[in-house]
Amino acid sequence: MKVLITGGGGFLGARLAAALLERGTLTATGGTQRAIERIVLLDRGFPAGAPQDPRVTTIAGDVADPRLVEQAFTADTEAVFHLAAVVSGEAEADFNLGMRVNLEGIHCVLEQARRCARPPRLVFTSSVAAFGGDLPDVLDDYTVPAPQTSYGTQKVVGEYLLADYSRKGFIDGRALRLPTIVVRPGKANAAASSFASAIIREPLNGVSYECPVGPETGVWLLSPAKAVEAFIHAHELPASAWRNGRVVNLPGLATSVEEMVAAMGRLAGADPLRRVVWKPDAKIQAIVQTWPVRFRTPRALALGFNGDPDIDSVIHGYMSNLHH
Repeated sequence: MKVLITGGGGFLGARLAAALLERGTLTATGGTQRAIERIVLLDRGFPAGAPQDPRVTTIAGDVADPRLVEQAFTADTEAVFHLAAVVSGEAEADFNLGMRVNLEGIHCVLEQARRCARPPRLVFTSSVAAFGGDLPDVLDDYTVPAPQTSYGTQKVVGEYLLADYSRKGFIDGRALRLPTIVVRPGKANAAASSFASAIIREPLNGVSYECPVGPETGVWLLSPAKAVEAFIHAHELPASAWRNGRVVNLPGLATSVEEMVAAMGRLAGADPLRRVVWKPDAKIQAIVQTWPVRFRTPRALALGFNGDPDIDSVIHGYMSNLHH
């Protein structure tokens, strides 16, 4: 069984690779469980903590480079996890970069996937940034995407491409609209949503943090552990589960920045709370205000996906990893 993870040098890509190595098998194109023989990680670069395993191969470069993507595939690649992306704030600030990586990137991957000996299962990470504009208080599986950012637009176009390549029989595609992933370790990235991790991560690590959004700001979030679990579950579902639609809104947790900070105080005491400084940033607020906060996700739940029970468990999970 050959597996490709684009964005494999990123936080979620590395965690997914580690989870697959531990699992050891995936469902092959024919529907049987097969041992994972090789995992190819494709990304711009790889941190020192990348998985060290003889089954893992790393390829550094641009996911929008057709020659590089061709190198990452083999004819018998049967599982693809397309995580590579330029994040929201960066895609908004640099339109050409976002179009190249987020749009040309998925097109390169899909074109190469159609050349495989058998149509591979392809899991694509989309985003709730697909939604925007005049939204209902609670979104559901029938809410029509109307992205208000370049990043959201690029993700929606990717969903349509994945659906059409699946319709043609080139791939067996599955797209997951991810909530904001919290708590991400390491330094903040250019995502407009990076505040949702930083407001927990920095104070718990003894660093003051200037939050660019107000405490009342709502967030629809999912823990990294649940995200990786969802990637694998999406791959393992049979093709018949996706016949009524190739895209699913993942279950998440609706909360606010204020509730997140309060949970941190309950779990870690008063000291981290003193490190939170409110410093509004109009550009970040303008992007974040277009994102939905509350969903009903009956289809995802029926398919066996699940979210986190509460914000305390999300923060506790991050704190537990700090001490390992």
